[in-house]
Amino acid sequence: MLFKDVIGQEETKKKLIKTVKDNRVSHAQLFSGPEGAGSLPLAIAYAQYLSCGNRSGDDSCGTCPSCNKYAKLIHPDLHFILPVASTPKVKDPLTDKFLEEWRKSFIENPYLNPAAWYKAIGLENKQGFINVKESSEIIRKLSLKTYESEFKVVIIWLPEKMNDQTANKLLKIIEEPPSKTLFLMITENSGNILPTIYSRAQMIKIPKLEEAEIFSALKQKYDFEKVEIKDAAHLADGNWLKALNLLEKTGESRLHFEKFTALMRLCWVRDMLGLLNWVEEMSRLGRESQKLFLDYGLRIIRENFIMNINPETSGEMIRMTRYESDFSVKFSKFINKNNIFGIASEFNQACLHIEANANGKIVFHDMANRLAKLIKQ
Repeated sequence: MLFKDVIGQEETKKKLIKTVKDNRVSHAQLFSGPEGAGSLPLAIAYAQYLSCGNRSGDDSCGTCPSCNKYAKLIHPDLHFILPVASTPKVKDPLTDKFLEEWRKSFIENPYLNPAAWYKAIGLENKQGFINVKESSEIIRKLSLKTYESEFKVVIIWLPEKMNDQTANKLLKIIEEPPSKTLFLMITENSGNILPTIYSRAQMIKIPKLEEAEIFSALKQKYDFEKVEIKDAAHLADGNWLKALNLLEKTGESRLHFEKFTALMRLCWVRDMLGLLNWVEEMSRLGRESQKLFLDYGLRIIRENFIMNINPETSGEMIRMTRYESDFSVKFSKFINKNNIFGIASEFNQACLHIEANANGKIVFHDMANRLAKLIKQ
């Protein structure tokens, strides 16, 4: 992973590179940032830079033997500790048994999140964790000499998934590692890391991405309409994964918008026959699609309330696409302090009922009737 392939984060890159140039590399560092900001690819780019045999002033060379191995995550001096769990194929879970899936997942998407990782290794509804056997295994590996590089690097992804026993066993080696051994920990929730681990690492704070950085990266990588890319970058709120998801679901989002606006207009004029037809259409959708629509509607209601109470609110605060904003210029006037909680509650309750396998036709009919009363308050 090259620094140039990591989206944005230019200030953080400069600071990391400076630690190498000044020969002041801390042996334990904690990369802490929100989902989709790039903490994981930044940490791996940093490790690659340290190990590169021909690095420049601002990046790895990308062509030396070390870089070639880092590109495939197969460098013998690069080690991983990952949250895993038992699966039908793996009864005794250890990171090494999932390395093939890890390499494939990271190469496909360096910004992967825990949910994507758990899906890749077939955890179904389980949560991954870092067990005490990982501690023994990494201690054994670090007792050996380096194979090729000056540094041995241990990437601990999501250290908050450690239990007390695991953390306590790793504590001494993190605090006093063998010479030229580097621990890079990557977290999306530093508040859940055990204090004994947290206090022994140098914090590297990774901010969420700028909207302009996401827009530029999307424009370079994907062949979507400029307005769609701009909307995705704006709605993503600094999360690269969310931006990608929004682009992939552009058509679905537009469909939700059309159904939402139709519902609101029918409720406003209290067109009961039209509402019955709308309910009939919604009831034919699958439950997941119905839940996605309700989540969408709740977001639009929330943004319209913000727009109403403060018409001068900056576009940075309002997370809507251009067509949603155009509709909301007039619609937001009807979402106020008298009805916002009632309307939001109707969408929330409908979602809970759909999740509980209630009859969709009854759920949406009841919701539509209540919204028709609330919208004019």
